[in-house]
Amino acid sequence: MPKSEQDSSPEAKTQPDPQPRSEIYLDVETLRLSHEVPGQWSNIKAFGLAVAVTWDAQLGFRSWFERDASALLAELGRHATVVTFNGERFDFEVLSAYGAVRNLYPKSLDVLVHLKTKLGFRVKLESLAQSTLGRSKTGSGIDSVGWWRNGEVQKVESYCREDVQILCDLVAYGRAKGHVLVDGKRVAVSWI
Repeated sequence: MPKSEQDSSPEAKTQPDPQPRSEIYLDVETLRLSHEVPGQWSNIKAFGLAVAVTWDAQLGFRSWFERDASALLAELGRHATVVTFNGERFDFEVLSAYGAVRNLYPKSLDVLVHLKTKLGFRVKLESLAQSTLGRSKTGSGIDSVGWWRNGEVQKVESYCREDVQILCDLVAYGRAKGHVLVDGKRVAVSWI
């Protein structure tokens, strides 16, 4: 079972909900980099899951490791919305090595996809966080793989959690103000 900040019994985590929960935020860190797998970026599912962090209003932050991938997929399926940054292209693809992810796409709120559609180009989470929130990320995906290999599991987990916190704060900001900032310019958003 994943690590959780809240004390909830394992039984409570495994019983299906009669109604889907509202939304869950997700970020994934991997075991491998693109140049280390056959097919590189066309084979994202071969990157392997090091850790995923989720946040939802009911259970808070939780960490999921490779051994938890099936439980993570089931948990994502219990929510009406899965909020990510580049999740449709990356996070869901990583998780596809561990089970079906088709059901996640219709319920996806991928902030990067939303912004790319509006702007016509990709925005980095780092620059979006700096412009909108005045905060910086604490590393990169490349750093994360290096930390994992050095046995710094807690550092990877913390980095992933910080990215989820940034994502939560960006979505909350956009919902409250109706925009985010990209390179200092307002970009209207309508994240329901």
